[in-house]
Amino acid sequence: MLIRSRDPGFVHPHPGDVTPRAVYEDRRAWLRLMAGGAAGAALPGWAARDARAQAPAAARPGKLAPLPGARSAVPGAVTMEKPTDHKDASSYNNFYEFGTDKSAPARQAHTLRTAPWSVEVEGLVGKPGRWALEDLLKLAPMEERLYRLRCVEGWSMVIPWVGYSLVGLIRRVEPLGSARYVEFVTLADPKQMPGLRSGVLDWPYTEALRLDEALHPLTLLAFGMYGEVLPNQNGAPVRIVVPWKYGFKSAKSIVKIRFTEKEPRTAWNKAARHEYGFYSNVNPEVDHPRWSQATERRIGEDGLFAKKRKTLMFNGYEAQVGQLYAGMDLKKFY
Repeated sequence: MLIRSRDPGFVHPHPGDVTPRAVYEDRRAWLRLMAGGAAGAALPGWAARDARAQAPAAARPGKLAPLPGARSAVPGAVTMEKPTDHKDASSYNNFYEFGTDKSAPARQAHTLRTAPWSVEVEGLVGKPGRWALEDLLKLAPMEERLYRLRCVEGWSMVIPWVGYSLVGLIRRVEPLGSARYVEFVTLADPKQMPGLRSGVLDWPYTEALRLDEALHPLTLLAFGMYGEVLPNQNGAPVRIVVPWKYGFKSAKSIVKIRFTEKEPRTAWNKAARHEYGFYSNVNPEVDHPRWSQATERRIGEDGLFAKKRKTLMFNGYEAQVGQLYAGMDLKKFY
């Protein structure tokens, strides 16, 4: 499958499926955060999961610090579909800062240092400032949300994320009346991220949402998955998850959140504007210029030969988010 880049000879490689032990190292800082009070932000259910965390490592999805959350009560936040296997979700990733091969992030993201970490909030807000990760973790109760994730390339997963609605942070920083968009800027450190040496994208990676999209309760500020803190290759230590949009809209390893009046330029939109629109809502009626979006392949279901699923409008979240786009031409605003 080809992905547009500045190098016309660039070919999207074949995926791998092995997660090395090194990916799960260097998490003592997270354990210190838990002991320092971040665990208190989780709702009841922590004790049971913490007990399970003491079981042999083979009984857990990974070897990261536990980060459980209560089952979310947000409408649409919990699908009844079977979750993707942890191994698949943590070894088949798009994170070009660590390489374009699907298996590259799991092999190479051990170089990412997630502590200390902070997120700067700036732009059209009444309370700009820098938030330490410890403070973000304690800002709201942690929830577990079982979200579908649909990639523009045609594959999908179902992942139990842990975090809270982004609106919890947005309300604290008090957006001004002139703020219409929220831009997310991710870490860009060549010493930690070997993929930055390539010219695939204009670094740092940036993404953005309309303010009302960012305020929607389904938009998640995520710190973990499968009851543990995020693996590096999945966007540690903090990312967003916007389940009704294609996966590349959910920025990973966020270091800055900026509120603007004008629509920001985003990474893939800058790289190939005719292929990647600003909205990037999952819409089976709008094909990518080089392939159909009408069907998808669920990772972990009998490999490449599995029967494809029909793609759902807004990735199955139409009842929750369709009103955000009332009256819009979704083929023009793709």
